[in-house]
Amino acid sequence: MASPKNKKSKMRKRQRVGQLEKPILASVSVCPECGAAKRSHRACPKCGMYNGRKVVAVAEA
Repeated sequence: MASPKNKKSKMRKRQRVGQLEKPILASVSVCPECGAAKRSHRACPKCGMYNGRKVVAVAEA
């Protein structure tokens, strides 16, 4: 098995791990159709609308 030639510094390791822990909360917006919270550039999980048109069929609860 291959061995690393040089030691990884603490800063480099922490930068890599920090990218994985970025919160999704910054990319949350409000659906203009139903007003539910949704992630940016994705279809609304409540009504299935994206960019003014229905793209996902959502089962009624």
